[in-house]
Amino acid sequence: MAEPENRVATHGVKCFSKIKMFLLALTWAFVSKSLSGTYMNSMLTQIERQFDIPTSTVGFINGSFEIECVKEIKSLMWIYAVVGNVIRGIGETPIMPLGISYIEDFAKSENSPLYIGILETGMVIGPLFGLLLGSFCANIYVDTGSVNTDDLTITPTDTRWVGAWWVGFLICAGVNVLTSIPFFCFPKTLPKEGLEDNVDVTKSDKEEKHGGKAKEEKHGITKDFLPFMKSLSCNPIYMLFILISVLQFNAFINTFTFMPKYLEQQYGKSTAEIVFLIGLYNLPPICVGYLIGGLIMKKFKITVKKAAYIAFCLSLTEYLLSFFNFMMTCDNFPVAGLTTSYEGIQQPLYVENNVLADCNTRCNCLTKTWDPVCGENGLAYMSACLAGCEKSVGTGINMVFQNCSCIQSSGNASAVLGLCKKGPDCTIRLQYFLIMSVIGCFIYSLAAIPGYMVLLRCIKSEEKSLGIGLHAFCTRIFAGIPAPIYFGALIDRTCLHWGTLKCGEPGACRMYDINNFRNIYIGVPAALRGSSFFPAFFILILMRKRQLPGEIDSSETELAETKLKEKKSECVDVHKSPGVENDRELKTKL
Repeated sequence: MAEPENRVATHGVKCFSKIKMFLLALTWAFVSKSLSGTYMNSMLTQIERQFDIPTSTVGFINGSFEIECVKEIKSLMWIYAVVGNVIRGIGETPIMPLGISYIEDFAKSENSPLYIGILETGMVIGPLFGLLLGSFCANIYVDTGSVNTDDLTITPTDTRWVGAWWVGFLICAGVNVLTSIPFFCFPKTLPKEGLEDNVDVTKSDKEEKHGGKAKEEKHGITKDFLPFMKSLSCNPIYMLFILISVLQFNAFINTFTFMPKYLEQQYGKSTAEIVFLIGLYNLPPICVGYLIGGLIMKKFKITVKKAAYIAFCLSLTEYLLSFFNFMMTCDNFPVAGLTTSYEGIQQPLYVENNVLADCNTRCNCLTKTWDPVCGENGLAYMSACLAGCEKSVGTGINMVFQNCSCIQSSGNASAVLGLCKKGPDCTIRLQYFLIMSVIGCFIYSLAAIPGYMVLLRCIKSEEKSLGIGLHAFCTRIFAGIPAPIYFGALIDRTCLHWGTLKCGEPGACRMYDINNFRNIYIGVPAALRGSSFFPAFFILILMRKRQLPGEIDSSETELAETKLKEKKSECVDVHKSPGVENDRELKTKL
């Protein structure tokens, strides 16, 4: 009577003892992890405006994942965002190095690239939902429910608009909690893929193998930690790969973190629209590229050396294509007294700007106020007062200012709220930029899986967990933490007009010199990525002269699987032989 119950219990455990079930749960964890991270990046601009902090401080908030004015009560509230980001970083740190190492240990060698490609695809699906969530929240005013939105005088395209960034964090927290549940159901160890059904034949072999492996791992963590570290540090391919990863991650983090801010300033779009376009154009080609890269590695059984050449050539191609982004440019917003004169003539930047003119001196305007209006002449002014406007009609975003003495127009010399929109040529250049990013993202993602297999196969199997963890640690310490901070500080140097806090201290930047911003945003990552090709070239040279540990392990695994199959067939023959002997005896008697 106890037998059916045992079968049910065994069956229940067996459901979670498959590598594919672990892959499914881990992929969902990757989705959840990247969902939270991408949403955080998409809302950095909103946090910057909410707390009136410079971009360098926003970069510190973003970098805190890897580890002003005091008189205003909420000015230091951004520290809570830092603390939350630190906690999120602690929780997410083990997922990638330990998860990928586990997949590599228990999957077939030819399936490993495909499985890792599926995991990386999960890291693209998460950002896709994260950006869509960010686009939705950015369109909702931050204090919705407590203020009458009909009375607002700003729109989502205004640089002072703050979206409801806090809503998405609550959703991400719920998803992260649900993600953790399946991992409580998995056994401590999994059988090697392809051997799950050979329970009777290989049970003792598997127990001995996994028991020995568990002892090895425990032994390696304690007594052999220093020898493993010494072995890894003496592995030139591994150390060069870490150097490449640090340089590439510096470039990637900078590009992705500040992309919404750059596209807003360059093309004059709202945060919600920009975030939606990034998700629509950038993430699907990355998803497709990861899957195709993994399938190609599996189908053609590409060796690690060939994979290194493929990754190098594809990365170099995408890098050269990225320089076309320097051509997809727009001019600065025309703002009187800031980027142009009151006569509409472009003036030198980074000098003492003459925001006052004969047409507005009698108005006694505040020169640091940022409440821009767009005149009928196509020129923007930092405030209606500086435009010389005498009266206004309408309420909210429909307010119109009239009798503006600084606006030289043949009409009524009126102005409306907000900066003047950039022309149709700028929108076309944005489309070109997005098309180039589609091509670049696809090529770069094709190279990602072959490149990552070089890391996995250049270290010994017993050192794999430590090697992947050390690689992740180095990229976080030397790229994840400092990159957003120094890059944010460089972007701050291109600011043309700072917002002002109530106590008179500078707050968030309202407008940048887009030409210098572009040179930093595209130029610095290009320099970092360009320097990474030198160690990559040396890796190709080293790989031609030596046998990699991963290649030896793969051949040994295939040999072991072949022996197990032969062993199984022998067992089947032994079981069949008594029947054959009985048939022969019967025929003899007859």
